Amino acid sequence: MAVKPPFTDLEIAKAPAGFYEGYSLPIALISKFSMAMLVIWALFWPANANGVLGSVNWSLLEGFNGFYIVIVGFFAVFLAVLAILPQTGRRLMGREGEAPEFSNFSWFSMMFGAGLGVGLMVFATAEPLGLWGSNPVVLDGDTAANSEGAVEAAYRYTFLHYGFHAWAIYVVTGLSLAYYAYTRNMPLTIRSALTPLLGKHVNGLVGHIVDVLGVVATILGVSVTIGFGVSQFVDGMYAITGMDWMMDMTGEAPKPGTVGLVVALVMIMGMSIISAVSGVGRGVKYLSNLNLVLSLILLLTFVIFGSFLFAMTTYASALADYLLNFLSLSFGAYGPQSAESFAAALPAEAVPLASDLYAGATNAWGSLEKFQSGLTGAAAALPPEVQLAAYEAGTEGRQFGWQAGWTTFYWAWWIAFSPFVGLFLARISRGRTVREFILGCVVAPALVCFAWMTILGGTAIDLELTGAAEGAIIGASNTAKLFVTLGEMLSGGFLSAITVMCVVLILTFLVTSADSGILVMNTIMSGGEQETGVKHRIVWGVILTLVIGTLLIAGKTNGGADPMEALKSAMIIGALPFTMVMGLMCVSLTKALYRDGLRDRHGVLEASTQAAE
Repeated sequence: MAVKPPFTDLEIAKAPAGFYEGYSLPIALISKFSMAMLVIWALFWPANANGVLGSVNWSLLEGFNGFYIVIVGFFAVFLAVLAILPQTGRRLMGREGEAPEFSNFSWFSMMFGAGLGVGLMVFATAEPLGLWGSNPVVLDGDTAANSEGAVEAAYRYTFLHYGFHAWAIYVVTGLSLAYYAYTRNMPLTIRSALTPLLGKHVNGLVGHIVDVLGVVATILGVSVTIGFGVSQFVDGMYAITGMDWMMDMTGEAPKPGTVGLVVALVMIMGMSIISAVSGVGRGVKYLSNLNLVLSLILLLTFVIFGSFLFAMTTYASALADYLLNFLSLSFGAYGPQSAESFAAALPAEAVPLASDLYAGATNAWGSLEKFQSGLTGAAAALPPEVQLAAYEAGTEGRQFGWQAGWTTFYWAWWIAFSPFVGLFLARISRGRTVREFILGCVVAPALVCFAWMTILGGTAIDLELTGAAEGAIIGASNTAKLFVTLGEMLSGGFLSAITVMCVVLILTFLVTSADSGILVMNTIMSGGEQETGVKHRIVWGVILTLVIGTLLIAGKTNGGADPMEALKSAMIIGALPFTMVMGLMCVSLTKALYRDGLRDRHGVLEASTQAAE
């Protein structure tokens, strides 16, 4: 029996003339209004904004931490099933017999450009080192922090955060957009991915909401990425010039100060806006090639002067460990531990002091030594074995706090970033099969990320393990760890040259990321158009600058030690609704692939006979 044709009659009403000509007014105005309100709030009431965002963020994590963990695990398994099944894996995203638009070499090169960005510059050393000191295995007390035994667990979670799960998030969005664009000739916009579920309703309010959620998620995801990159750029400039005015010198180690961050942000975003206005946007291709060359030079520097043998042995063992623990990492979610459940797990003599013990025992960023040294009064007088039992009673709370503050942060970040990266992956993948797309966009980039993390991060860990760094790298801020590692590894003019090169690399990554992010926002608001007006790029460049700048300032108010906190809180809040949209994308894609399989076998009814579905 013939099957009804798919619904492809997507109609996004656009302004016929004026400033918003070619744009969907509801999407553009709602997105701008939302961001304008956020900017005004953070600018005029920064302490309130920082406090409320942090409070709402933590409340959401308490309720939705498990949802974030499980749905990302589902994304990875869902894509694996689609790639393995013959009827879905071999389906071509394009016309029958259509060849891929780009060669395999060009395709992979562009993909690596999407993956090797600002995030990897910041976290190539910071992520493995941070996880070496704190991860679930350390929290359980199975190994000591910053020890040789903690290296395996550190890379297990490094690979989790930058591996197949991370790229699966991007590919769920990218595959959904690419499939409908190249098999049904639909625009590359978020609502297209839900047409099998929502049908004609995507042409109304529901479709506008879906696209707005995509724009807001993209803005906040790009904002966090640029925020981290700007911070590392300031650290790099300080390493080169020694200019104290850019830094906050009040802590144990210098950190980028508010003035330095804002000045660097305005300069970098100004360059991005000039690039858009002047038409130099075409030069993004050449900047991407430059990024790739400079990245390879940096990688080779670590291969030659770093701990390459340690890195390669770590790569092999860590990859095997990651794969062996894949399912438990995918679906092992923790919930918050209440004060009552903590008290119930305490030894009898510690129960009266439960309120004094609870905060320290459930602190994910502490240790047994810190817990014991922080006790006062009657709690400090408890026998050591009772203190140990109290600390063990808080394990569930520590595991939840760690997972919510680390893994769930990453999942929210990648989800918020997925309209940006997913749209890019979709654009370059016409003519690929579903299996090629999944394997090429999940496995290949992840393996490159693993190599990057083990070669750069492994060198930093080895320098600390052998005592050569004497704690200097661990003690540095996250965005300064790369430069401190280089300082321990190199010296003289070569160190200066590589440091300058890293600052240039960060700068070009930031400019291309901001420019591309603005393009994606405009693409969604224009109903999938790839060529958008310059004036709108300027407006969104300014809005993006204000969002990042005001939230960086808000993060430092009210006693805030980390200027990124308000940005990260806003991003996690904004990513949650889009996570639900991505879940619906999976359901929608499943229906589309199944119904298209039926159409291949049984034919399609004439459009005039039955309404499309």
